[in-house]
Amino acid sequence: MEQPRGGFEDFGRKVDEKFSKATPKIEEEVRKVIAYLNDEVVPSVRENSSKALRAAAEQLTRLAEHMDRNTRK
Repeated sequence: MEQPRGGFEDFGRKVDEKFSKATPKIEEEVRKVIAYLNDEVVPSVRENSSKALRAAAEQLTRLAEHMDRNTRK
């Protein structure tokens, strides 16, 4: 004898259907986010990081020169 389906089982099937339909769209959006990060964010971070390192190097050079001047006296 076949038992009628429960409401929870039907709900589970409906949720599974919705996720199955949404998965390709989600995957496409994730690919877009990854491409944006790789193409826009990473290069900018690298550029700004190198600028920050150069600025720090300049400051350290000035500090070293200052220390050299004060220790020679």
